[in-house]
Amino acid sequence: MLSTMARIGAAALALVCVPVMASATDDVAVFPDPSRVVAIGGSITEIVYALGEQDKLVARDSTSVYPQAALALPDVGYMRALSPEGVLSVNPTAILALHGSGPREAVDVLKKASVPYVEVPESFDHKGILAKIHVVGKALGADAAADQLAAKVDAQLQAAESLTAGMAERQRVLFVLSLQGGKLMAAGSGTAAEGIIKLAGAVNAVEGFAGYKQLSDEAAIGARPDIILMMDRGGDHSVVADELFALPAIASTPAGQARRLIHMDASYLLGFGPRTADAIRDLATALYGDRIAN
Repeated sequence: MLSTMARIGAAALALVCVPVMASATDDVAVFPDPSRVVAIGGSITEIVYALGEQDKLVARDSTSVYPQAALALPDVGYMRALSPEGVLSVNPTAILALHGSGPREAVDVLKKASVPYVEVPESFDHKGILAKIHVVGKALGADAAADQLAAKVDAQLQAAESLTAGMAERQRVLFVLSLQGGKLMAAGSGTAAEGIIKLAGAVNAVEGFAGYKQLSDEAAIGARPDIILMMDRGGDHSVVADELFALPAIASTPAGQARRLIHMDASYLLGFGPRTADAIRDLATALYGDRIAN
């Protein structure tokens, strides 16, 4: 069984798809019977709880680690490595799954099963969060609650984004997913990492590729990051920092010379759910300190 932090790390790696705003559902928009729902995707589970509809949940996937109460639900597996048998073993009356769940063969089987399946679109921006709330609320028959939650989250996001709206100089942020043999796995375009960096008023230091890829030393040096952003995997952060800043490709950058490294919880930072406004505030504060608007 993977540890919670390992599952969170895997979840972050799954967030590599280009924003998708395709059809929100497959064959159904409102579940005929939402009494036994399986939620697949951390942000989906968070939204269900935020809507006050958690009593309808009978299971969740392994990326659903917030709120704490969700951990008491049966775990049907990692959202990108689902087993149809595992999902169906809890006798669901409905499946609510984030776009990008897989593998495709497993999702095809689930969609062809007799259990209604709603696929929730994912895009790593302000509007995408609100869209997820509305789709989840509609599926559960909780439109009024979804309207209220979306309005609240919309206002919170606007306030959080306004903190850096007038920032003249934007920090260049390099999101490092992992260090593998001295090589950096970094976030390119179309990722949750780039999305949250932009919402916090900064710019992704790397460009030219989508998803998460290994950076060459030349690319890392050329990115000229002011700050390195990483997921908080627990353990001794100073050890990670020492390993990171010992790399010649990082040591010569502005971030390396100033030893500027930010760690944040993965599901909080990359979830794009009801807590994202708070994540934007925390990241903006870490990036800009007292330079942000109050």
